[in-house]
Amino acid sequence: MKTNRRNFLKNTAGLAAGTALCTNTEAQVPRDQTPNNFKISKGRINQSVMGWCFNPMPTPDLAHACKKIGLVAMEGIGRNHYPLVKKLGMTISLVGSHGFKKGPVDPENHAECSKKLNDAIELCAKEGYKRVITFTGMSAKGISDEAAAKNCIDVWKSVLPKAEKHGVTLCLEHLNSRDDSHPMKGHPGYWGDDVDLCAELINKVGSPSLKLLFDVYHVQIMNGDVIRRIRQYKDIIGHYHTAGNPGRAELDETQEINYPAVMRAIVESGYKGYVAQEFIPTWDDKVAALRHSAMVCDV
Repeated sequence: MKTNRRNFLKNTAGLAAGTALCTNTEAQVPRDQTPNNFKISKGRINQSVMGWCFNPMPTPDLAHACKKIGLVAMEGIGRNHYPLVKKLGMTISLVGSHGFKKGPVDPENHAECSKKLNDAIELCAKEGYKRVITFTGMSAKGISDEAAAKNCIDVWKSVLPKAEKHGVTLCLEHLNSRDDSHPMKGHPGYWGDDVDLCAELINKVGSPSLKLLFDVYHVQIMNGDVIRRIRQYKDIIGHYHTAGNPGRAELDETQEINYPAVMRAIVESGYKGYVAQEFIPTWDDKVAALRHSAMVCDV
């Protein structure tokens, strides 16, 4: 590894703190300014939604709401719902695989990770989907950063020939390890918690079928300087996730990320893939929350 991960994080902690607090609430769209009949019209951002965030809303109800608002895809839902998504004229923007806890950092997980990645790639090849999520997994006792990096790379390289053959992209998600307030708002112990490290791993593999899942919420918490990193890593970004910070809630005026500016940077980078809404709704009306965030991102 060219960069010592722990030293890197220690040395840049002050920089991340400063950049992560950059706020422009004037550019946000207040929740009470979203028309009830709003539908995505500009379409420069291909919007999707992460289904688990809206539990316990039934997935069919969420799917119909997405169609009405103008989203073009869904992810993070049971595969039994894929036919409905297709019937509604949408697609699956990201297929699940091995999960973020048991990742390839630890050799004990290699067989399971490889099997689940291969299964997801085969599903994509059969159904015409293009992206599969992958993770590093949690840090494991006794495994150095150098060994962890090699372990991850070995697993990805083992499945990438199949992905390349079928035109499928593995998307490595960077997650924050800072927020310990909720099991899905942060992931203490996650090894790939530095987006620059994740980018380095992807570049070391050097395959067009391994790219970065740039989660704006997680990057804001751990690294900051979001728009500059979008520009820096535009050639290796394969997918985006959104959420407001702090709290992983709506993209409204109560949080610090200037999402309209972020979306414009994504458009300007030439990105043509999907941006999935992955916030956890706090409003009583979850569909209104989704409609609002769709409006914020329709730049």
